[in-house]
Amino acid sequence: MTTASANPFERDLARTEANYTPLSPLTFLERTAAVYPDRVSIVHGERRDTWRETHARCRRLASALSRRGIGPGDTVAVFAPNVPAIYEATFGVPMLGAVLNTINIRLDAAAVAFILEHGEARALVTDAEFAPVVREALRLLGREILVIDIDDPLGPSRERLGAVTYEALLAEGDPDFTWRLPDDEWQAISLNYTSGTTGNPKGVVYHHRGAYLNALSNAVGWSMGHHPVYLWTLPMFHCNGWCFPWTVAALAGTNVCMRRVEAKAIFTAIADHRVTHFCGAPIVLGMILNAKPEERREFDHTVQVMTAAAPPPAAVLEAMERSGFRMTHVYGLTETYGPAVICAWKDEWDALPMAEQATLKSRQGVPYHALQGLEVMDPETMQPVPRDGKTMGEVMFRGNVVMKGYLKNPKATAESLAGGWFHSGDLGVMHPDGYIQLRDRSKDIIISGGENISSIEVEDVLYRHPAVLEAAVVARPDEKWGETPCAFVTLKDGASATERDIIDFCRANLAHFKAPRTVVFGPLPKTSTGKVQKFRLRDTAAEL
Repeated sequence: MTTASANPFERDLARTEANYTPLSPLTFLERTAAVYPDRVSIVHGERRDTWRETHARCRRLASALSRRGIGPGDTVAVFAPNVPAIYEATFGVPMLGAVLNTINIRLDAAAVAFILEHGEARALVTDAEFAPVVREALRLLGREILVIDIDDPLGPSRERLGAVTYEALLAEGDPDFTWRLPDDEWQAISLNYTSGTTGNPKGVVYHHRGAYLNALSNAVGWSMGHHPVYLWTLPMFHCNGWCFPWTVAALAGTNVCMRRVEAKAIFTAIADHRVTHFCGAPIVLGMILNAKPEERREFDHTVQVMTAAAPPPAAVLEAMERSGFRMTHVYGLTETYGPAVICAWKDEWDALPMAEQATLKSRQGVPYHALQGLEVMDPETMQPVPRDGKTMGEVMFRGNVVMKGYLKNPKATAESLAGGWFHSGDLGVMHPDGYIQLRDRSKDIIISGGENISSIEVEDVLYRHPAVLEAAVVARPDEKWGETPCAFVTLKDGASATERDIIDFCRANLAHFKAPRTVVFGPLPKTSTGKVQKFRLRDTAAEL
């Protein structure tokens, strides 16, 4: 009988410093600074930093925080838009073993205070623009923490709240600071809070290994190549910018920072800096497609765009492709480091009509290279549903790019990881070719007369109406049918449509029982991350 000690591949072959180091995305910065020190790392207004300078500034930040008592396991929060400081903190904070907590800048003071308290922040790096919110959050927090003010020349001038500015803090630091890799690659690298629209947000903990692997999956899955010019339309506070700060460092690319996401600024950056890649939710795509003539700039190259968040309507994807953008659709959650599923494109699909290509791209797709398991399963039996493109189940994940868990919430952690899979709460189908497609959140399915209606399917049709800018569909209680679809619609500027127009359009493009029975016009309520607040729409529909 063969024993482990007799196995020649294990006997006398030990893990040592020579053949093993923990995986960490911090190594990407070190390598790029050594290999491409003079390439431009950051563009911010007139500012141009090189990778040599960014590396030194990150080490200065780690050194200065260390000298002020921040150490391994401490939380450092950042409350800032896409400016160089938040990019530098993505490396500088973990360099000293601390945990980075980037906070959504759209949150109110009470939510910010909750996050600072729950995450036990020892320091807060904050942009001057948000001084009123931060001042109130610190008052609610009720304890002293180190506050560091970012005084961005491109931002508004506001009062300072901290004892030191960001640049003054960096001046205290050593550009040759000796940092260490984590002792364990499963060590926490960052803390990201969910939106918390129906209660307090949950703190999702990422580890170095997952951040490293997902950063590389971004590059491989998107075929980015070396030296991309990446435009920061996606907030770096959101899932650590889907791990793209680390991806761009690995590829020695250029980060084009953007304080505010506006159509004119996007077109200007594309034309002036020859942007090659950017990420954004469908709301950003709509901003681009509906830009006014004076906001647009001509460009003669194809721009790669990765989109996620709410499932993008096929009509929006098709319109973007016709406008010079090459679309890639991904899917994930805060709990999966951002994107972990990609609609991997196949060459044979290029011969299909554009509308059919857009329909294929609207599917969520297949696992990222670093995701070990992706299934659509019956949550009761934990068995995969048939691969027929029709049978719905819950989308579940397994692998290295699933979170460590929720901070200080073992019950929620155990529930979300039950049965050895992460339960997303999203409902979808598995197609025969192995590509998943979302149908709805479990709570958003409309059951009308015993038939399941996907709100996403109805929304996809609504977005094809020429007058519709935004659309969301929820269930409205109905005495006869139990529930019927209720559509909330925002029209494009200068466009007009009646309730009857919208309903007739849907009936012409859907099974009649799936068409909305009610249409409500007006702006859609959104969360701080730009997602439509369907719980509020359901409340409105129930009161109609």
